[in-house]
Amino acid sequence: MQTNFTSDQLLDPAVAQSEKILRKCVHCGFCTATCPTYLTLGDELDSPRGRIYLIKDMLENGRDADARTVKHIDRCLSCLACTTTCPSGVDYMHLVDHARAHIERTWRRPLLDRFYRALLAAVLPHPARFRLALTGARLARPFAGLLSRMPAAAPLSAMLALAPARLPKASGAAGPGAHKVIGGRRGRVAILSGCAQPVLDPAINEATVELLNRLGVEVVAPAGEGCCGALVHHMGREAQALDAARRNVDVWTREIDNGGLDAIIITTSGCGTTVKDYGHMLALDPAYAQKAARVSALAKDVTEYLSTLDLPRSETGAGIRLAYHSACSMQHGQRIKDQPKRLLASAGFTVVDIPERHLCCGSAGTYNILQSEIAGRLRERKLANIARVKPDVIAAGNIGCITQIGSGAGVPIVHTAQILNWAYGGRKPPALAGLTATRPIAAE
Repeated sequence: MQTNFTSDQLLDPAVAQSEKILRKCVHCGFCTATCPTYLTLGDELDSPRGRIYLIKDMLENGRDADARTVKHIDRCLSCLACTTTCPSGVDYMHLVDHARAHIERTWRRPLLDRFYRALLAAVLPHPARFRLALTGARLARPFAGLLSRMPAAAPLSAMLALAPARLPKASGAAGPGAHKVIGGRRGRVAILSGCAQPVLDPAINEATVELLNRLGVEVVAPAGEGCCGALVHHMGREAQALDAARRNVDVWTREIDNGGLDAIIITTSGCGTTVKDYGHMLALDPAYAQKAARVSALAKDVTEYLSTLDLPRSETGAGIRLAYHSACSMQHGQRIKDQPKRLLASAGFTVVDIPERHLCCGSAGTYNILQSEIAGRLRERKLANIARVKPDVIAAGNIGCITQIGSGAGVPIVHTAQILNWAYGGRKPPALAGLTATRPIAAE
């Protein structure tokens, strides 16, 4: 793609980077075939190629964002299916990140939009606030029908629909501190506690810690670590996202320097994509560039790390048909595709792929709240594809996807780490109470 930025414009490192990305686009349109919003809405401006034109026009002309550009950028899920498809290597992720930050700086959103975004940014990254909000959601459920009939209240209606009927008790089992192994130690890792996941399902990190400890890996949950910054980053709140990244980099750097780390384990793939990008996000910060790159290099999805440990064969899942849902942030953001399926197959499960597995389920951080109508259509498409393979259980590696899909799947959906913990001698996830293997479970 030909660009016409001025030399003065290119003095801005963010603009210079976006110009390089734009030049790689050859207008081929391959991205339109795998873009969920284009397939759902049929509008060229809701495809990666269309959004690239809008971003180019906005940046190249040095102008503030306008309503049309904001509308179509807001509709982007950041699922990154386009980057997997693109034959030219267009770095769409960093281009749309820049566009969102530019929109946040130059566009004054309508009052209600500003309110919802500010509310999400103030609540979701903070577990205590999020737990309080979900408790309040239970009291507001009687008004859900009324809110669903009010277009202006669509985000509130979506929040109520996504809120669980019951909240698990807060857990300290995987909380701050060192979780030591019994017997010989073969590794030492840190684990990201995160923000939404420990409120919605603390059993995920509990199972991860239990499994790693039994495998001889000490797990450290450092005090002071918090939200990875992904939620606000995708809303264009660049300063808030970078503050979150710096805080975590400082915390993990202390652990690296004091006890050494083989990896930083992440059990929410959306967070994993962001933490692996810290080196890029903080590349221009002289105080953090080197430390952030070091942290990003250590970041590993839990299945990515487990794949290095040579787990033995298990028969726990024998006779159980398991559909593996690969979150977009896993398969497109981190390019982790086969490792989770291989681990589940080694645990005895019959692993089946979901048709159109490259398409997003509609969760995408806060997307299912801010763009609930499109997210709902994508959810129904995903559920229909899951139903086609008739699984006994669904495994996934992202709490957002689990929440989005769970209520309509008709079968249990459980985090991959919980299933693997069960397969190798740990507790059976309560959601799987009715599932039994057809052959005796191998002793650990």
